[in-house]
Amino acid sequence: MRIVLADDAVLLREGLVALLARFNHHVVAVGDAIALAAAVDDERPDVVVTDVRMPPTFTDEGLHAAVALRLRHPGLPVLVLSQYVATAYAAKLLESTDAGGVGYLLKDRILDVAEFVDGVERVAAGGCVIDPEVVRQLLTRRHDPLTRLTPREREVLALMAEGRSNAAITAALTISEKVVGKHINSIFTKLDLPADSTDDHRRVRAVLTYLQPHRQKPAIQREPP
Repeated sequence: MRIVLADDAVLLREGLVALLARFNHHVVAVGDAIALAAAVDDERPDVVVTDVRMPPTFTDEGLHAAVALRLRHPGLPVLVLSQYVATAYAAKLLESTDAGGVGYLLKDRILDVAEFVDGVERVAAGGCVIDPEVVRQLLTRRHDPLTRLTPREREVLALMAEGRSNAAITAALTISEKVVGKHINSIFTKLDLPADSTDDHRRVRAVLTYLQPHRQKPAIQREPP
């Protein structure tokens, strides 16, 4: 098969290329969503294998690109291979199964090389391969989205709801501003606030989600830095 593979982690990307080559597949590997779109247009692959988080924001570029590619190339088989579930675009991707093969596997839960390669081949043949954990998280999405946040992310969101800036959150939690930024990006992703909106807009929507009057707010426990 002709495979286009997108992952920003160089060692993992090269390892997957070598692995798939062992099974006589031709792989074109790229490291970001823009290069992914260009490679698909040039190569017209039998299947795309992509991560979710890629440059420049490391939120959901890969999955966003996969959804867009399915619209531009109807029937293009796509297998998402990631460490986490980006529920908003995952739902859009999986809803398009009638247009061809689709899959979503979690890196940490793949325990057998042959099983992974079989999943790639099944998606390329028009099948559907979904990790049960992805299904569980998509079902959770229908209820309270705040349940997807870690305790630290809920704490950061609570401070955002108080109108604190990133610098003020840094001081309150005694963690670096870079770490605060990573928590906020993760909050945006888990609350289904895609990167095609401005950060200010996503910040407001995240706070509105937290402040919905019918929701019982989770207790915020201060964690050690």
